[in-house]
Amino acid sequence: MSDVRSGGRKPDPEQVLADASAWWSTEIVDIAPGRIAVRGYPIEQLIGALTFPEMIWLMLRGDVPTPAQARLLEHALVAAVDHGPHAPSIAIARMAVTCGAPINGAMASAINVLDDIHGGAGQQCMQLLQAIASDTRDVDESIKVQEALDRYAAEHGKVIPGFGHRWHGVDPRAVRLLELVRGAVAEATVGGRYARIAERIEHELQRRKGVPIPMNIDGATAAIYCELGFAAPLGRGLFILSRSVGILSHAWEQSQQGGRIKGPMPTRIPYRYTGVPRRDLERAGD
Repeated sequence: MSDVRSGGRKPDPEQVLADASAWWSTEIVDIAPGRIAVRGYPIEQLIGALTFPEMIWLMLRGDVPTPAQARLLEHALVAAVDHGPHAPSIAIARMAVTCGAPINGAMASAINVLDDIHGGAGQQCMQLLQAIASDTRDVDESIKVQEALDRYAAEHGKVIPGFGHRWHGVDPRAVRLLELVRGAVAEATVGGRYARIAERIEHELQRRKGVPIPMNIDGATAAIYCELGFAAPLGRGLFILSRSVGILSHAWEQSQQGGRIKGPMPTRIPYRYTGVPRRDLERAGD
């Protein structure tokens, strides 16, 4: 049978195979029967040698981090694993389990809501920090921060991602992470510029608002991921990796507790109806 796309000629089998092989290309993993290599390293050499944070780094960056870099990455991942069942993603995972979803379905449901508003602040803060750091003008950095905040507020609104928290006056996770960043700077693991910019933003927000607007977990992890050289979109992915641990834990706990079709609040607590008052249907001719 002729192939119209090849001008009536039969396709060359070798070319078909070459086209199929080129359909997907990757620099990440090389797999053949009896062989698995990740970024060029045989998997059997990585097993038992790399920690999970080091493996994440290798997969995303293509090389093996220093032990100090891997520790700082791990600190950020540990800090963001969970924030309780009132967090929408966690609540969704638990509700999904009570609706009969398996663990993987509950996790997928939860992860799917980790977007710009719930889960995106870390990436957004990274973009803000990187924009300020990339400003090469010969002006004081405080001016760069002020102008960047003005631009961000004009485009996105008054909420600055990575600062302030609806539950915590001072986010204990951010406090501890910033201590660890300062230690990493002292050891020359990272340069500290992004952390300093984040602290300048914190000071500027306090100056503008007249009250402290402390850095939160998203701001602290954003500073760490920027210090470690990650691209901003990876900040969201790293957060999702971290929070997936909490999602899994809550989904599993709910599966052990049982429960059936649990909504966001007990059924004895009514929601608020704000529509028109009760009325009768009247039809023409009745």
